[in-house]
Amino acid sequence: MALPYHWQMRIQRWKQLFGGMFGGGGEKRPQLCPACGSLVGIKATRCHQCGTNLRFSLAALSKGLSEFFGGHAPVTMVILIANVVMFAVELMGTMQAGKGGGLSILWGMDGETLYRLGACFGPSIFVGHQWYRLVTAMFLHGGLIHIGFNMMVFLDLGPIVEEIYGSARYLFLYVLMGIASFLVSAWAGHFSIGASGAILGLVGLLIAVTTKRGGMQMRELRSRLISWVVTIFAIGLLATGLRTDNWAHAGGLAAGFLLGKVFSDRQPEAGAKRKRAYALGWLAGIVVIASFVLMVLHYQDPLPM
Repeated sequence: MALPYHWQMRIQRWKQLFGGMFGGGGEKRPQLCPACGSLVGIKATRCHQCGTNLRFSLAALSKGLSEFFGGHAPVTMVILIANVVMFAVELMGTMQAGKGGGLSILWGMDGETLYRLGACFGPSIFVGHQWYRLVTAMFLHGGLIHIGFNMMVFLDLGPIVEEIYGSARYLFLYVLMGIASFLVSAWAGHFSIGASGAILGLVGLLIAVTTKRGGMQMRELRSRLISWVVTIFAIGLLATGLRTDNWAHAGGLAAGFLLGKVFSDRQPEAGAKRKRAYALGWLAGIVVIASFVLMVLHYQDPLPM
């Protein structure tokens, strides 16, 4: 049975990507500079317009990773995979602790496991200086309902924001909004996890975009987004049993709105702006990776009283 067309195209992109990495080759063709968009020769290793190295540069590597994951929203897909993988790790830790039976998978991950995997906890952050928790906490969830709802909303909003700002800046903004949300939550003294703070940041970004663009559609979209935000905060205030963290939501929403006002709501132009966008994206990626490395190094630390 033949593979579906989209899988044939994805496998072809992977072959081209790995072939280029190891000096292989398939069909040689002219290429576009990932930094400025200029057409360069088949054998060119450096762009004749902007001087970007076509093999070893942030722009080239970013383009290669984007092609590897395919689709028009590769960063959204990577974040989704990271959340699912971390939920699987949480589940294994909870089962190992003897607390994963019955329906606890729906909303009952082991608190000690969540803490060791990098949940947001004010004393450990401000006193113990475990700042990595501001990042790792956004990839943890309290149960299947928690991650299911968050990822459903994330898959609705993420590709839209990624298309507006470009993948590199989108990753930077997402991580920064998540950090802001947990910084506020930790200041409020909460033990908190989840992607909802960063997701509310995406909502804040979109609200900021609607204030920059006129027209009836933008006003209607802004009204719907604000109504949705009011509903989320109302649920957090009234349904206390759900343990929603409105402090984290408020921090992410405010950060998203402010960043939406500061950053241009369109893909970065070729040249210096695109290079800066790639640099911001890689900075965010390095912060995320470093945070998980620190989480592993601190995993066996004694629990706080």
